[in-house]
Amino acid sequence: MTTTERREPAPNADERTMLEGWLDYHRQTLALKCEGLTDAQLRTAAVDPSELSLLGLVRHMAEVERSWFRRVLAGEDAGPIYYDDEDPDGEFHPAEADTWQEAYTTWQGEIAAARRHAAGFGLDDLSRGRHRSTGEPYSLRWIYTHMIEEYARHNGHADLIRERIDGTTGD
Repeated sequence: MTTTERREPAPNADERTMLEGWLDYHRQTLALKCEGLTDAQLRTAAVDPSELSLLGLVRHMAEVERSWFRRVLAGEDAGPIYYDDEDPDGEFHPAEADTWQEAYTTWQGEIAAARRHAAGFGLDDLSRGRHRSTGEPYSLRWIYTHMIEEYARHNGHADLIRERIDGTTGD
């Protein structure tokens, strides 16, 4: 496992740099919460009856990256990675055979795809994909803000799960 470096964006950065910086900061935070753990520890659920685990969170965020940047922003027909009709929350149900290496590689691949797609849009540009209910497009600014919120919420979960596993705390 590699050592993740995490940096806050400069306090005087322009808006896009700031949004991308905070999104990367939160991506790096989730990676840090997973560092140094075995696959079995990464599959450890938070507390009964929850099935939430660090490995499940990483798999979930791969799905979220894929959904917002490939499906919504770029309008790609990108199918799910870990879930299906039989298990709509499949990303949260890793099996014994599911590994950190696979999940991490997949997640990083989706982050790379997200960056490629976002590079072709301005903050006010509207997505090619639409809201499932309203049919409205999203601005890249909205997607970035939502992704920061999504990671921040799940990083709070990751804090608690990591503390349960080995007592490690910190931001």
